[in-house]
Amino acid sequence: MRIALIAHDNKKDELLHFIKRYEHVLATHTLCATNSTGRLIAENTNLMVHRYQSGPLGGDQQIGSEIATGNVDFVFFLRDPLTAQPHEPDITALLRICDVHNIPVATNFATAEILVESVL
Repeated sequence: MRIALIAHDNKKDELLHFIKRYEHVLATHTLCATNSTGRLIAENTNLMVHRYQSGPLGGDQQIGSEIATGNVDFVFFLRDPLTAQPHEPDITALLRICDVHNIPVATNFATAEILVESVL
């Protein structure tokens, strides 16, 4: 499976905790991430992660393009619902493209765990 990993700044620690918990599962899949999320994963795990631009610099749109062309099967996008994001239109577009292409997307830890436990 090809999995995209994205986290807002206030959720990066939560995503890293999730990734470390399931590193043995994720290691068998192809991973991509926005830049700072990918760097965090690379620095703290043994996982190989293809990194796109930072979300606000177009990374969300790059991952959206990968979804649209059939190159992503799952998205783990831990969003911070309590902080306004300057690139909110990009985030909305990414979530929309997931819906258009019927791509499972987890926007919180509980949903991410359910996806990993039941599908991966």
